[in-house]
Amino acid sequence: MFPGLGGMNPAKMKGMMKQLGINQEDIDAERVTIEKTDGSKIVIENPSIQKITMQGQESFQVTGDIKEESAESFSEDDIKLVAEKTSSSEEDARSALEETKGDIAEAIMKLSED
Repeated sequence: MFPGLGGMNPAKMKGMMKQLGINQEDIDAERVTIEKTDGSKIVIENPSIQKITMQGQESFQVTGDIKEESAESFSEDDIKLVAEKTSSSEEDARSALEETKGDIAEAIMKLSED
C-alpha cells in the first residue's frame, strides 16, 4: 500500500494509517458467503477479514479457504431418485431438475410424459 514501508512495525503502520484517516478493524467470522446474480455462491471458510474505512467509505478485505457452490437447488440423491422413478438416465434427470428448478415431482412428471 505504501512503498518502502514493508518492514515497518505493524502497530506503527496502523498509527500512521490512522493519521491519514484510514482505520482498519479485524472482524471475527467463521464463514463468508457471497451470493452471485446467477444463483451460485462463493464460500470462504476460516476467513481473515479486515474492515477498512477511508474517507468515509468502508471496504472489506477477505482471505481464506475459497470454494464455489453451483446454483443447483437439488442434490445427487435427487438426480438418482428422479432417474430411478422414471427409468431415465441421470443426465436426463439432471436436465429435468434444472428445467423445473429442483422440483422433484415436476421433473418426474416431465420425464414420465416423454
